[in-house]
Amino acid sequence: MAPNTPTFGLAPLAEVTGQDGIDFLRGIVAGRYPAPPISRTLGFRLLEVDVGHAVFEGTPDERLLNPIATVHGGYIATLLDSAMACAVHSTLKAGQAYTTVEIKIAFIRPLTEETGPVRATGKLINAGRRLGVADGTLTDAKGRILAHGSTTCMIFAVDGKG
Repeated sequence: MAPNTPTFGLAPLAEVTGQDGIDFLRGIVAGRYPAPPISRTLGFRLLEVDVGHAVFEGTPDERLLNPIATVHGGYIATLLDSAMACAVHSTLKAGQAYTTVEIKIAFIRPLTEETGPVRATGKLINAGRRLGVADGTLTDAKGRILAHGSTTCMIFAVDGKG
């Protein structure tokens, strides 16, 4: 396998939740953990992560087009959901997990096959004991905003520690 070639799969849940969220996400970026299967399916990757911040990158292609030759909104929503939720995930303590309970996406500019690489950036607004809130933007290589989103995630204990 070539350097920087990601592997895809799932890390054991006990390992994911047995450490702080930021440590696990940094492990994906560094290649210590596999990228989740959806990353292979939709052709995107976690590019960078810090506490309260996550960036995903992908390049839309013809597989993602709808009948009017624009990229399906589900791809855009998935990229933004991933970035925003990982911004929340980066704040979790060992023994905690989360799930998205609400997302809102505003589609500002259409994506096509010619759009090229796009970046979804998630930024934490607030992480409390039970809820995490984040915003996100999807931009093209010129820095133009293509879509904007917000999410609310429920944070919960998975093993009695959280």
